[in-house]
Amino acid sequence: MMTTSATRIAIVLLSLFTFTQQAQSEDSGPVSPDSDFTAHHITNALYKAVPGERVNFSGRDLTYLDLSDLNFKGAILARSDFYGTDFTGANLSGADLSHTRLDRSVLIRADLSGANLTGATIYRPTIYSDMASLLSDAPRFSGANLTNVRVQAELSGADFRGANLTYANFSPLEERPGQGTLMTLSRNVLKSCDFSGARMHNANMTRAVLLFSRFTGADLTGANLSGADLSRTDFSGADITGADFSEADLDGANFVGAKGLDTVKGLATAHNLERILK
Repeated sequence: MMTTSATRIAIVLLSLFTFTQQAQSEDSGPVSPDSDFTAHHITNALYKAVPGERVNFSGRDLTYLDLSDLNFKGAILARSDFYGTDFTGANLSGADLSHTRLDRSVLIRADLSGANLTGATIYRPTIYSDMASLLSDAPRFSGANLTNVRVQAELSGADFRGANLTYANFSPLEERPGQGTLMTLSRNVLKSCDFSGARMHNANMTRAVLLFSRFTGADLTGANLSGADLSRTDFSGADITGADFSEADLDGANFVGAKGLDTVKGLATAHNLERILK
């Protein structure tokens, strides 16, 4: 029969084991210590690619590689794993990154404009080169296809102009931070982002911090912005038909020329409603 002290120790060890197991599952599975190719191999293949040829590295383990400053020339990278991979300054414009894992990747000044990111995950990437968090370090997603993308990140300053964010999910991974993981964000931080002209039909931006962001001319029909910080955001000319603004902070938000304001859900519970521009 176990003593009281032994019982307590067993309980503590069991709790630590359970907590660690939950934490390891956060980023959608284990990470291989070895990638399928070296950075040199990929660099060489891209260098030798003739105009119009798209190098194919789809379905590969490409974790933890230093691929900074590379021009991927619209490469096919679908369903590959880029956990922890460094894309600082990389040109990924037009690349096929559908259903990839970009968790913990480094996206400082990366150009993903026009890329296909359908169904990709982007959990806790590195976006800034230092603690100053310069907005100019943020990646570019202009014109990209981000349908069904899943994001947990600080992406302030990112360019999403004209991107397709249909069913994109920027909601917190957990209802309450720390429920089953070592470190999660209570909300996505997207300050001063540009979503002008973006298609955001049914996008989920629950509790996101969108201070000073622009949604001019964007399609936000059916989008979920409940609990979001929308202070000083610009929705001028946007279509917000059926969008949910429950508990959102609308301090100084600009709705001049916005379509469907009369169909918006949750305005009765929104904060600072009297301070909006319309």
